[in-house]
Amino acid sequence: MSRPPIDGIGFDSERLDGFLRERLGAAGRMHLERIAGGQSNPTFFVEYDNRRLVLRKKPAGDTLPSAHAVDREYRVLAALAETGVPVPAVLLFHADPEVIGTPFYVMERVEGRVFHTASMEGARPAERGPMYFAAAETLARLHDVDWQAVGLEGFGRPGNYFARQIARWTRQWEAARFRDIPDLARLADWLPQHVPPDDETTIVHGDYRIGNLMFHPTEPRVVAVLDWELSTLGHPLADLAFSALAWRSTPEEYGGIAGLDRQALGIPDEADYLAQYHRHRRTGSGRPVDVFHMVFAMFRFAVIFEGIAARARAGTAAGRDAADVGELSLAFARHGAALIG
Repeated sequence: MSRPPIDGIGFDSERLDGFLRERLGAAGRMHLERIAGGQSNPTFFVEYDNRRLVLRKKPAGDTLPSAHAVDREYRVLAALAETGVPVPAVLLFHADPEVIGTPFYVMERVEGRVFHTASMEGARPAERGPMYFAAAETLARLHDVDWQAVGLEGFGRPGNYFARQIARWTRQWEAARFRDIPDLARLADWLPQHVPPDDETTIVHGDYRIGNLMFHPTEPRVVAVLDWELSTLGHPLADLAFSALAWRSTPEEYGGIAGLDRQALGIPDEADYLAQYHRHRRTGSGRPVDVFHMVFAMFRFAVIFEGIAARARAGTAAGRDAADVGELSLAFARHGAALIG
């Protein structure tokens, strides 16, 4: 008989303990702690006398089609290990749900600072600018990786990215839909009619923002890019526009910086951040972000939040505040609609 799940863990920790001892040579007493925050794949610190690990798992219960693909996260992290893009070292992927009820993977724990809002609370003003520019440089480095050379053929379909993504996220919205959101419907109609003609394919993170970066404990540099659940092959400007949403959303809207005294905080202007990215791209067309890319980013984020709201209604959301976070779908749909007038 399995022992009951412990304090919000949601699975038999004893079974996981035995698995990690056998597969990774873990020794000593296991300490298991769920990492607070986030609405994605449940994540845990797993610590032994000789290992400091992080486990990422698929959520329990029904999920949207193609969502929470921890196997894809594992694959892209393994592919990027020798590229210069800072990622945690992955150790194993286990697809069989027999151990903890869902597929999961394990990686080495990286030490550093994670800021849950774009204002980087706790950082000094003098280091916020360099950290934002480090984020831009790291994104440029990711987009310069030769995805074929690192073995990511089949990780996504090259070309026609925006048209396929608009169709995909519209389907995701329909799958999660439990209410009408006129602004979101308007974006879904507008976007297919305004897809830019240029077509470029890189590895894209899919959720590139300050909250998914880990910075060095004392230096303003990125030591790990986290949460690769939405990564694929796609258009780099989708990543870049999404990473700039913080300038267009308020602190109440998922920790944005609109309305804050950015000069006092040491945070650069959006234009300077985008220029830093382009300065460090070695390949690519150099085309700037325009209204289409920002509207697409708003649309996609709104659908993601609506999915969180749907999971909250079903009782399977990963975050305890999922019901409140899900309401942000209305805010980001409204921001996108304002951009198209």
